[in-house]
This record gives sequence, C-alpha cells and structure tokens, in this order.
Amino acid sequence: MFEKIDEIRELIEEKRWKELRSQLSGLDSLNVAEIIEELDPGEDILVFRLLSSTQGKESFQLISHDKQEEIIEGIARYTNKLSSLLNDLDPDDRTAFFEELPGQVSQRLIQLLSPEERSIALKLLGYPEESIGRLMTPEFVAVKVHFTVAQTLDHIRKFGRNSETLNVIYIVDDNWKLIDDIKIREIILADPDQPLSEMLDQRFVSLNAYDDQETAIRVFKDHDRVALPVTDSDGVLLGIVTFDDIMDIEEEEATEDFHKFGAFQNAIINPLKAKATFLYQKRILWLTILVFMNIFAGAAISNFEHVIQSMVSLMFFLPLLIGSGGNAGSQSATLMIRSLAVGDVEVSDWLKLIGKEFLVSFLLGIPMAAGVSMIASFKSPEIIFVVASTMVITVMAGSLIGLTIPFIFTKLKIDPATASAPLITSLADITGVWIYFSIASRFFGLT
Repeated sequence: MFEKIDEIRELIEEKRWKELRSQLSGLDSLNVAEIIEELDPGEDILVFRLLSSTQGKESFQLISHDKQEEIIEGIARYTNKLSSLLNDLDPDDRTAFFEELPGQVSQRLIQLLSPEERSIALKLLGYPEESIGRLMTPEFVAVKVHFTVAQTLDHIRKFGRNSETLNVIYIVDDNWKLIDDIKIREIILADPDQPLSEMLDQRFVSLNAYDDQETAIRVFKDHDRVALPVTDSDGVLLGIVTFDDIMDIEEEEATEDFHKFGAFQNAIINPLKAKATFLYQKRILWLTILVFMNIFAGAAISNFEHVIQSMVSLMFFLPLLIGSGGNAGSQSATLMIRSLAVGDVEVSDWLKLIGKEFLVSFLLGIPMAAGVSMIASFKSPEIIFVVASTMVITVMAGSLIGLTIPFIFTKLKIDPATASAPLITSLADITGVWIYFSIASRFFGLT
C-alpha cells in the first residue's frame, strides 16, 4: 500500500493526471479510501476530484469524518461538484455525516441538495439522536395491496434499481400503512395473475422510527432479517433499516462499552492519530476518581497496622486475595452488562440473580480457597484458616459487587458499561482488605 501511495504522490508531483486517473480507476473503493486517508492535505483533494462519480461516492463513505470535512472544505469552491456528491450519497450515510458537522456547516450543505433530497435529509435529521429514524433509508420498494404479482414485478423493474435491498417487498394500503412484507422469492414463483392479498400472512416485524437503535440490534438478532421496515406511531411505512447499518451501530456500541469498561469517559479515536492532550482528557477523570477511592484501601491497611506487625506473613497473601476478588467482580460485571445490553435480563431480575450469584460465587471460592491453603501450608501454616476463609468471602463479595453495580447504574439511567473494570476492582480491593484483616484480627485475638 505504501508503494502505491508513493507512486500516487509521484504522479501528482509530475502532474501526470491522465495516468493518475487510470491508476485510480483500476482500484476498488476501499483501496482508494485508504490512499486518500494517507495523503497530505491538497493531495487528497486532487485525487478525489479525479475519481468517477460512482467511485467518489463509494470512497467518500469509507473515509474518516475528519478527511470528509477536509475534502469538503477543499472543494467547496466547486459548488456543482459538492452538490452532486451530497445528492448522490445514500440518505442514511449523508445523515450520519451531517450529524457530525457544526450546525451552521450542516445547514449550508443542506442548501446544496435538490428539493427532494433536502426534504429527505431534513426529515431524517428531525429524529432524536441514536433513534432508528436517524438510521433508516427511504430507498425501498413498496407496492399496494390490490396489486397482482405481474403488476408487482413491473413495479419492481421500474422503481427497484435504487432500492437498498430487494430481498423483501413491502405491502401497504392506499394511506401507506404497512400491511405485510413478502419475500421476493415468493413473488417470483407465484402465478402472475395472483393478487398479493392472497399471499399475506400478517407476520411481519417492524420498528418504530423513535425507538433506540439498540432495539433494532436486538430485533435483527431475534428475527434474522436482512432488512426491517420502519413505521411511525400510526403504522405508516417511512423507510427501512438494513443489516449492514445495524452491524455498524453494533460495532460502535461495542467499542463504546469497551472503552467505558476500561474507565474511559468516551470512546476515543485511533490513538495513533489522536493528540496526546486529547487522550489525556479522556482518561484523567476516572483515573483521578480511582486514586481517591484507593485511599480507602490504604486507610484500611493503616487501621490494621497492629495486626500486620504481629503477623507479617499476612502481607504475602494480600495481593493474591484482593486480586481474586477483583477478578471475580470483573467477570460478574461483564456478564451482567452484556445481559442488560441485549435484553436477556431486566432490572427487576436483580434479586433472583443475586441469590444465584451468591451460590455460584461460594462454589467458585471453594477451589480457590483450597489452592491458597496449599500455598499457605508451605509458607505459614498458622494462617491457613484465615486465607482460606478470606478467599471464599472476598470472591463472593467481589462477585456481588460486580453484579450489583450495573443494576444500580441502569436504575439511575446511567449506562451500565460505566461500571468499569477499574471501578469494580477498586471497590473489591477495599472490601477485600477489610475482610482479610478483620478475620485475621479476630482469629488471632488482635482486636
């Protein structure tokens, strides 16, 4: 790839435009997008302007938002080129792009759209952020319920060229209320004179335009569809959401949750391209909070100085014991955050799950206690009971902390992914220190 970029730069420097255009036309859109990403400002705009209409549209959708803005600024003086680009973009991709721009810039670019495309863009942008309405595309094929199979096929030939998918054809009444959907395979194999009304089974699945995008992810997984229709509150068909768009959203959600679970305030961009100050700002808040939380662990150790002085061997097992509690808590939290996200469990299930986790964590703690007891038998046999009982209790406590916090956050309308691993580990550490030395002080009579 780097050799290709060097070759592209050489052609630009020597102004061999015809040869450059020929080289670009032989590449697929993904490779062109990768090249544009690596080119310097000015070079990227020259390359973009040499692309064909189709290649330019497809490549533009694959490059980063920052690069998109750079290209728009660079070709802004070529109004016709910019207008054509925006009008050719798929409505859902164009909406996603407009969302990332400052309001004034978005409004200026919307004015370059044709009246029809401007109406579509404004309609899509009117839905709440992260709603299905922002994700849907109005490019689909729908037919009236009174059509015959032959009329339906004629309609598909006439209007289906620009449809996102033709796997499913949507059936509507005269007011565009969704009645049903029929797979294209069934239509092709049916008698040409058969009315569509005889083929309906009323078992279609649809989404509401104001539902959260995570709802669409769950519905796609439950029903294994290539596309789903989107309706308003009256059942009127507005658009469709396709599987590839849902996969993009799921990837974004997973990335966001992964960053939150790692105690990032928000998902971050590529760390190779991000500025050090940007990365600092994203990480400092949680790390500072966790520093102050860990002071409590230090305070707990300080409170048991007399126990430590009397039984120095206790310190050997401290990292192992509190680390095990933190690990158990992280496991439990990961399971609960995932289950809450996909809808497998609800907030109302917390009591049942706590009872089950209590039993599971107790069973997990037993073999772990046996392992640490074996180590203690060689190191300090007199503290076997202390380390064994502490292991069981800290694993149970860490697991219950990891399970409970996501439910508390969900109840408080906070993203449960914010119940990150470092937060749970810190709480488990503090709890583990108190449990360990409290058991030791009572067992050895050092209260």
